[in-house]
Amino acid sequence: MIDRVEGCKYLLSRIDKDDLLVGGVGNPASDLAAAEDRDLNFYMWNAMGSAASFALGLAMARPEKRVILLHGEGCLLMNLGALATETVCYPDHIIHNVWDNRMYHLTGKQPSATAFLTDLAKVAKGCGFEHVARCESLDAFKTALDKALAAPGPHFILALNDDKDPVGHFPASPTYIKHRFMTALGVDAQT
Repeated sequence: MIDRVEGCKYLLSRIDKDDLLVGGVGNPASDLAAAEDRDLNFYMWNAMGSAASFALGLAMARPEKRVILLHGEGCLLMNLGALATETVCYPDHIIHNVWDNRMYHLTGKQPSATAFLTDLAKVAKGCGFEHVARCESLDAFKTALDKALAAPGPHFILALNDDKDPVGHFPASPTYIKHRFMTALGVDAQT
């Protein structure tokens, strides 16, 4: 199984400084902050299921920037339609990474559908993603990520990970996160 923070650290060591990162609700946002808090990280707050839609909108609004989504499987399961929409819009500069620990970790470690028969890599393939990787080790994740960073997408990476508690803390104010991110993008944060 993959250590999420180690995966995030590797990702951050490989991206361009102006890549946009979206950390989904819960562990993905906390782990991203633990690896490196940066102005171009957007951390989702209390919007379970919306990170994929947000990342897609960001990719469509900023076609000159690569967008990388770090998503949990529980959040994706709440908005599976986002995968189909991603392939309909087909932004070739988006990488959709799903950390799958097969549970709703922060609400009591209840098993998610992926603990049973649901395979999100197959779902992504069925939605039309041409570039799909399923990773069960950090080395496999590194290989899949390097391929995604080197070629047009969209890419979908399913990374089976540990169930460790999150270790990082991102800024406590959603308003601050929004304004910091918009300022880093060169957008008037007052609008």
